[in-house]
Amino acid sequence: MATTPRMGVTRPGSYWEVSRAPRYSLLFALPLLLLYQVLATLEPVSRQGSLRNGADVILESLFIALAGRQGPLVFMVCLIAGGLWLVVRDMRRHGGRLRASIFARMLAESTVLALGFGFAVAALTSQLVLPPAMIAPAQVQTLGWWSRLMLSVGAGIYEELLFRVVLVAALAWIGQAVLGWRPAVAGVWATLLGAMLFSAAHYVGPYGDRLTLYSFVFRMIAGVFFSGLYLLRGFGITAWTHALYDLILLIAPA
Repeated sequence: MATTPRMGVTRPGSYWEVSRAPRYSLLFALPLLLLYQVLATLEPVSRQGSLRNGADVILESLFIALAGRQGPLVFMVCLIAGGLWLVVRDMRRHGGRLRASIFARMLAESTVLALGFGFAVAALTSQLVLPPAMIAPAQVQTLGWWSRLMLSVGAGIYEELLFRVVLVAALAWIGQAVLGWRPAVAGVWATLLGAMLFSAAHYVGPYGDRLTLYSFVFRMIAGVFFSGLYLLRGFGITAWTHALYDLILLIAPA
């Protein structure tokens, strides 16, 4: 996991600064990763195969192409080891102390953001596209509570890792290093293209949604919002906001 680019000016040592630091941001996201892995391991195998988050499958497939059957294990070791290395390095720089109150405030912030997120994105989307009834995919509606929880948690941890930490950063680098664009132009291009790919990914696979203009625009705008949140508040809060928001959508119809 990469550290989050710094945006804006915050008072040194304030909640808004330290909650973005790896020692808090990555440790805050760790329970999502562990919960997803436990739920995915317990998920029964159907005729369509094991139910997994799409972004998780994409990332694991890259490691399978490099390391064969050991790819998933190598992926998980690299993910956890890389994250813990960033945490330890950050803790050494700041005295190795952690405050439980920071994690509590991060959870409260993520909950508030998740509750207000859907209303904001839906309102903006409705200004652009005539809104139909927005429901969960029919395939998802047939899943049990634990499967929905697993998909929600996986969306928070793996979709943010793939589409924000990896994809947007890679597209921004291509814009600057290959195409020779200014950082601001490359950033806008990376955010918009990344949001389009993020939206498109929801229509792929046996549990993909039925493609509609409204749902595509809705998810594209959501991708832009998540990118902005990642830049402003870091990986941990973005991952939890995404997971809680998806949980609200997937559990509500149950």
